[in-house]
Amino acid sequence: MRADSVEVSWDPGKSAWLVRIQSGEEVIRRRYKLAKDADDQALRTAAQQTLSDEGYEAAAAPVEIKR
Repeated sequence: MRADSVEVSWDPGKSAWLVRIQSGEEVIRRRYKLAKDADDQALRTAAQQTLSDEGYEAAAAPVEIKR
């Protein structure tokens, strides 16, 4: 399966990074306990791991990081 979009953003309410995967109308949200100042590579790795865990092609969708 391919995701339409992948977004990583900081969730201040949970003090964690939120990985949001959208495929059509389906949206999957997963949180990661990484430091708020985590580098882009760590965030991309978390997003790709989430994609893989959920059965999506990890390299197929670009990852957008919103700080």
